[in-house]
Amino acid sequence: MGAQKKRAAAAAAAARVSEDPDDLARQPLQAILLADSFTTKFRPITLERPKVLLPLVNVPMINYTLAWLEAAGVAEVFVFCCAHSKQVIDYLENSEWFSQPNFTVKTIESHNIISAGDALRLIYEQNVIHGDFVLISGDTVSNMSLTQALQEHKERKKKDNNAVMTMIIKKSKPSPITRQSRLGTDELFMAIDPNTKQLLYYEDKADHSKGTICLDKMLLAENPSISLHNDKQDCYIDICSPEVLSLFTDNFDYQHLRRHFVKGLLLDDIMGYKIFTHEIHSSYAARIDNYRSYDIVSKDIIQRWTYPYVPDVKFCGNRATKLERRGMYRALEIEQSRSAQVGSFTVIGYGTKIGSNSKISDSVIGEGCTIGSNVLIEGSYIWDNVIIEDGCELRHVIVCDGVIMKAGAVLKPGVVLSFKVVIGERFVVPAYSKVSLLQQPTVHDSDEELEYADNSSGTVEFSSIQGTADQSNGEMTSESSEAHKPKLGTGGVGYIWSICEGGQEEEWRHSVAPIPEDKLTELSEAMDDDQELVTQDRTALSTSGELISDSNASEGDDNEDSKDDSVYFEKEVEATFLRAVEENVKVDHVILEVNSLRLSYNMTSADCAGAVFYSMMKLAIKTPHSSAIGLLTLYPSPFSMVASNAYPIYLSGELQQNTANIITTWQKLLKSYLLEIDEEIEIILKFEEMCLESAKEFSPLFARILHILYDKDILQEDAILRWADEKEGADESDKVFVRQSEKFIQWLREASEEED
Repeated sequence: MGAQKKRAAAAAAAARVSEDPDDLARQPLQAILLADSFTTKFRPITLERPKVLLPLVNVPMINYTLAWLEAAGVAEVFVFCCAHSKQVIDYLENSEWFSQPNFTVKTIESHNIISAGDALRLIYEQNVIHGDFVLISGDTVSNMSLTQALQEHKERKKKDNNAVMTMIIKKSKPSPITRQSRLGTDELFMAIDPNTKQLLYYEDKADHSKGTICLDKMLLAENPSISLHNDKQDCYIDICSPEVLSLFTDNFDYQHLRRHFVKGLLLDDIMGYKIFTHEIHSSYAARIDNYRSYDIVSKDIIQRWTYPYVPDVKFCGNRATKLERRGMYRALEIEQSRSAQVGSFTVIGYGTKIGSNSKISDSVIGEGCTIGSNVLIEGSYIWDNVIIEDGCELRHVIVCDGVIMKAGAVLKPGVVLSFKVVIGERFVVPAYSKVSLLQQPTVHDSDEELEYADNSSGTVEFSSIQGTADQSNGEMTSESSEAHKPKLGTGGVGYIWSICEGGQEEEWRHSVAPIPEDKLTELSEAMDDDQELVTQDRTALSTSGELISDSNASEGDDNEDSKDDSVYFEKEVEATFLRAVEENVKVDHVILEVNSLRLSYNMTSADCAGAVFYSMMKLAIKTPHSSAIGLLTLYPSPFSMVASNAYPIYLSGELQQNTANIITTWQKLLKSYLLEIDEEIEIILKFEEMCLESAKEFSPLFARILHILYDKDILQEDAILRWADEKEGADESDKVFVRQSEKFIQWLREASEEED
């Protein structure tokens, strides 16, 4: 019966759209944008405001998605609204999106939908999709071009009617310690035909305790070549044929897009529908699935990986913001005390006031905020109209609209304060706490967010929520029990939600705060124990994922994608180092931060050494010689879109002195990653590369600085001599710096011989 129903559904779908591929090609490109995530990961915030309207670097998330769809050539977008649908519709109707030429935005509303599958079934019934369409959620940021992926999809469809979906993917190595990507999502295993790019296997909930994954024997028998990957990121951007909607209609057990639909098609050997992949390399695409990905994508926007969707470029009605040096963005009408310090990679919103001696770094501050004196804000997201009184401390937290923090209050890492919460004077909110004016639901269903989808277009007042909860069907607790009494200090208003049993790990894994060092150590030790239990005698798997025998094992050739990760990593290390210089952060703390980045990006000690050395040398060039340590006010912008000041013009002695000073100050940081001779050689190679490409100012000083690194015990003579020996058979063009260093190298050899 199931097969007959599927054939009937496929026939119905074919009747509703033209079968002529040329007609399909002429159809204006459509898109379905899901404005509901159907999850509870952003609670308690999403009980009062829909996720797609939450600010991402001071712009509602949905604007990034719509701006990209318009730029990608989509002509018509259907925005499906469920939870807080009134807020979403009101926002869109009052925005510029309803008046764009050649770009139509329409809304579809339903209050009875509990999953993405239900949403697509409803859209199918409305018969509004007439050809290929893009399926995306309103929490996705991208700047990729759809042209090639769309063309591949159409060409495949002409040859094979069963090619119904093309999934966009991107390289992203998971951390071997946490088993999750930099976006905080679980490690994903995908099997792909390397020739056709057909998706053959998809598993995002692997059992790591077993140390193995299982593939069907028929999969191996029917496909002569399979690449198995754990280094791909699902961008949650899909190009779909109309049949996709009919498949959801026929299979009412399809609720989740990946867990049910994608896996269902991969296991269905009756109808033979196929999913293919399109991998992007230099473009950006990411979905905000949890608080950690909110933090990472925000940083990517600030560091301009998402260009042109960045704070200083006008799109979708965002306010004008000026990009200054060191990745700092300022809107208009800001009042800042002269003694206040705003650090690198920070955004300050319109009309915000900052008091004396306050320090803000690596953070986003919204519009109309008032920040008192002696306030410390680090790695945090402060939304609109927030009042932070004198002496408060906030590290790696999210603070929603209208929050008031009384003097001396402290937010520990990972805290989330929902709308209009008040934190009492000198009260310390524990790490990973979620605080809301709403009492914690006793039932954890995603459709509870519908409960507060009333007629207001903004956030709901506390009193009305209290009344709603009292009249509800019992899903909200309205009694003033001890467990729910406000415990936020004198004058505090709100409830600290309890973390459910077993939920502590979920909190630190998905938080905006860096994963604590003790947790990383614990995970690392557990991983070592697990590996001892895993059988060693099994088929080898190369890093590229090719299933091959031990005798033919090789490393694969994903160099270009690995380079992308290296660039991201180097950029983040440089940002961390600059902040440390500016704020006089202790070296031990910087080492902890770099170690955290190392684990997130799955990098080696040599990678860390190279990135730290690069950061130190760039600082030496960009710092005026009169203040070689700590002064960054003239640090030119690292961004190509801004006409930065020229680098200082140096006499060679001045640059050499700058470099020596910086190496002396930060030698402990660099030495912590020079564990072997190989890492030291990596430093020399990195210096060669910089002299030839990104920092040619150092070229005439190579030998002198090499000597400084030796004098400071950063480089051993064995490393320098091995580097020189390895260059013996190289081309003359590759021996430039060996020739420049000949006298120093000869001196080292003679000194070594005398010792012998």
